[in-house]
Order: sequence, then structure tokens, then C-alpha cells
Amino acid sequence: MPPISEEQITEALAGIKLPDSKGNLVDLKMISGIVIRNGNVGFSIEIIPSRVEEMEPVRKTCEEVVRALPGVLSATAVLTAEHQAPKDSKTRHAAAPQNTNTQPAPDLPDVGAIVAVASGKGGVGKSTIAVNLALAFAAKGQRVGIMDADVYGPSMPRMLGITGQPQTAEGKKLRPMENYGVKCMSMGFLVDEDTPMIWRGPMVQGALEQMLRDVLWGKLDFLIVDMPPGTGDAQLTMAQKVPLAGAVIVSTPQDIALLDARKGVAMFQRVDVPVLGFIENMSYFLCPKCGDRSEIFSHGGARDWATKLNVEFLGELPLDIEIRETSDQGKPIVMSNPDSAHSQAFGAIAERISDQISKATGDLLPPKIVTL
Repeated sequence: MPPISEEQITEALAGIKLPDSKGNLVDLKMISGIVIRNGNVGFSIEIIPSRVEEMEPVRKTCEEVVRALPGVLSATAVLTAEHQAPKDSKTRHAAAPQNTNTQPAPDLPDVGAIVAVASGKGGVGKSTIAVNLALAFAAKGQRVGIMDADVYGPSMPRMLGITGQPQTAEGKKLRPMENYGVKCMSMGFLVDEDTPMIWRGPMVQGALEQMLRDVLWGKLDFLIVDMPPGTGDAQLTMAQKVPLAGAVIVSTPQDIALLDARKGVAMFQRVDVPVLGFIENMSYFLCPKCGDRSEIFSHGGARDWATKLNVEFLGELPLDIEIRETSDQGKPIVMSNPDSAHSQAFGAIAERISDQISKATGDLLPPKIVTL
């Protein structure tokens, strides 16, 4: 069977019309960034922000139509939008220009590699992985910060065992909180833990930019960004306005989680952010009493899709009660039990992320500091 072509995909999408327009997505120039890799197809549907909800069914239809084409293994469509509507608004569907890190970067001259830890959906243990990776880098002698970009569900204060509020320093900037040698900034420091954040997209974007620009991070080798789940405003803000060294995608092994994880890959590729690799969390369960292994959420799905999407597989981590308990107690396992097999696994993943950043940027990362 011959490989799928961009022309075939465009032709299929030309058959999809909008509910309130006679034109189709292709004629209205709403389709862009078509990527084809080994039968895996990704593309963007460019809209204006006010139409996100009504365009979600159209996005799903696009995926179904492309997925049905011979030779297509998977199809991922991502909605992208500019803040201003196009000037030519007769149909209000004119294409928005591609925006790939064109906005001014935050004033972070002393921050080295900024790494986003992301997932397509919630509940896959992304924050637990983010905090343990930050501690793994710190354990190797690196200067590390972690920014909690999940404005709606900040978890870093609890996971790092930090209470209180950041203090204001010179220039009205905030000093980050710190524990276990890792600097941290989170919306969780600024609002009560039980207070819901009922914010629209622009407010979230403003908060993220402030947590970057208005914080005295100091000299850092790594800034880990714990992203919220999904591919929404927070992800686009970080991808377009921050010089990300790359993104790490966390998923559990089952198909439903991997479906959303692939959308995350497509989104970062769309905005030219290197995808450093997949991490498979809750990959298996070892019974603490009998030692039997159970693959509760299946196993190996993230590795398989990493191969299909031509990205690195960074490693797998088990569903383990010690990892969960130490995170809930504010004493993550890499800090509280550094000699455990799980901590060693986090350390190995951190090494692979460093290698991937070096390949992506062509730069050598800071040397390890060894204490004798």
C-alpha cells in the first residue's frame, strides 16, 4: 500500500463544511501544519478563540475522516487560535498565521534548559513525575527550579512540603519558595488550597507570564514546568512565549490515555517545540505482599507509540504505594528514599532527558557536580 499523501488528506478535509458557512475547511484556509510520519497524521485547525467550544465537534470529525483513509494509523487535529480575529471577517474563519516562539522571551538570562512536563489528560501522575525529576536533577548537583503551571490544580506546594507565601524582593519581584534544594513557584502559594480558580484563558496566560518574569529565579541549570493536562491556553502560552528546550510527555499505557498523549505530541510539534520523549507511568504493579506483577493499565503502549512517532522512549515507572505516599506527604521518593529502585529509575530518566536536550539544542549541559 502506498504511503498516505498530504494531497489525500487535504482532499478528505475539503469535504467537511462548517455549520454556518457554505465553505469547507480547506477553502477557508483553516487547515495548516500537516505532518505525516509513518502513517501517523497531525494537523492544525486555525480558528478564532471565541469559537473553541463549537469547533470541538468539527475537530473530532476531521480526525475521524482522516483516520478512515487507507494507510493512516492515527490522526490528531489540534485547534489553534490567535487572540485577535482576522481582519477579513466575512466568514470569520480566515487562517491565523503560524506562531512559533515569535513573542519576546521572558527575561530569564540565568535560566538554562526550560523543560515542560506535559500530558494529554489528567490523572496520569504527571506532577509526581515532574517533582521527582526536578529532585533527580538536583541530586546530580544541578541548580533546579520547578514552576507549577497548573493554575487550576496546583500541587507543587503539597508535594514539596512547602507552606507560606513568597516574599517580595527588590523591583517588586517575588522570591521563589524552596525545599530540598529546589526552587518553586506556584499559584498554590498565593491562594488557599480549597479555593477554586475560576479564570478565563487570558487570565491564565497572564498568571503564567508573571510566574516567569516576576520571580527571582536566579541561576538555574534546569527549570521544570509542570504543565496542566490538555492542549489549551496554558500550553500555547508556554510554547509560544517561552524558549522551551523541549517537552516530556507522560502517559499511562492504556489506549485512551495514549490517544490524548499523541495530541500533546502533535501540539508541541506544531509550535516547533522539541518532544524529548515519552514516559510510561503506572506501567505495572508489583504486589507488596506476594511480589506478583500485574499490568493493570496494560503495558508498553507508550514505548510502542514513541517508536511510531519517532520520539525517544525515556522510561517506565510502576504504580507503587511508596511513590504515592511520599508525594502526598511532601517528601517525594527521590529525596526520602534515594537508594530505592524507583529513585534510580527517575535518575536514569533525568539522564536521558539531558541527552535529548543536548541533541535538540546542540549545546552541552552543565557538568555534574560531584561532592567528595
